[in-house]
Amino acid sequence: MIPSTMCAARLHVIGGNFQIDQMAVPSLRPTDVLVRVEAAGIVPNLRNVVANYPTTRPFLPLPKLPAVFGLDSAGVIAAVGEGVSGGLRAGERVYVNPALSCGGCQACRSGEPNNCPDFTFMGYFGFGRHSQTQFDAYPYGGFSEYLTAPAANVVKLPDNISFEQACRFGYLGTSYSGLRKLDFRPGQTLLVNGATGTLGVGAVLLGLAMGASRIFITGRDRTRLENLKKLAPERIDVIAGERSVASQVLSLTEGYGADAMLEALAFQAPAAKIVDAINAVRRGGKVVNVGGVIESLPLDPSRMMAQQKSFIGSLWFTTAEGEELAAITKSGALRLDVFDTQVFPLTRINDALAAAGSNGGFSNVVICHREIESA
Repeated sequence: MIPSTMCAARLHVIGGNFQIDQMAVPSLRPTDVLVRVEAAGIVPNLRNVVANYPTTRPFLPLPKLPAVFGLDSAGVIAAVGEGVSGGLRAGERVYVNPALSCGGCQACRSGEPNNCPDFTFMGYFGFGRHSQTQFDAYPYGGFSEYLTAPAANVVKLPDNISFEQACRFGYLGTSYSGLRKLDFRPGQTLLVNGATGTLGVGAVLLGLAMGASRIFITGRDRTRLENLKKLAPERIDVIAGERSVASQVLSLTEGYGADAMLEALAFQAPAAKIVDAINAVRRGGKVVNVGGVIESLPLDPSRMMAQQKSFIGSLWFTTAEGEELAAITKSGALRLDVFDTQVFPLTRINDALAAAGSNGGFSNVVICHREIESA
């Protein structure tokens, strides 16, 4: 039985706390699925987003308040719209990809929804001037007991992925899409710049799963770097200390350099750290940026040309890539047991926000809609 009302945590004032409200369960449209949310991940940057983005990043619009946030959601399909086909059924375990697009522009019709001018994160923020249209169509994020989503946005979860682990798919999928854009292949070497953050840890796990022969990792926290190395001591090299990243990687590769680089530094990192790391990449190598550094890069285009290096931006991931991620996990190649998971009930959402990111990229703070105490 689907109830008529539900609990949801909503933000009423920019910079304020979330409060628990009673709301109507969303109505199901023909091409949508209704998902009973079992778990929703807390993005470590969420508090910054809801407090500062209207001022610091007005080009990334938030939904009109009061609003239900919650980017990464996993749960069970409660109902499917009458126009949904292709095997989705009530009772199936799914992750909801929050990436919304208009469906009608040239990018969407070309199979590139993430390049839609109206691309929007359900339960988070948008990227275009018409993002509110997307928020109006799908106004419920994961901090509600039920949400609706396009049927094309759900990823079926194998039994060996818990709902709490599935809440990491946003970060894992972003790193996976970046690695795909690198054309990364088994046996190659990979440099992960900013490996101890949420995106970086995922990149290291995926690099191992995808057959990297050697992974060079950088980060500010030496303890977390060493914890990452323990995952595969013979395949992971810690790059730390006063010497430049480039000099260390080149020394470890007999002057050749890393085959590929995933840039995952956070917004406060200086641009010089990226440029240094780019110099560690071999001739003809690719660099994909999934990080958030906001300082402009002083790149030398002539040198990039002469060395045939590429610098590529990568935002989020497609549902198809999410399905591939689930398949890699089902095979056992991708480990999801390394995360420090803390679970909070919806009523303690503000406590969960305060706890997010406490263990760097190993943190996995989750809102669970079951009646439990924090674990």
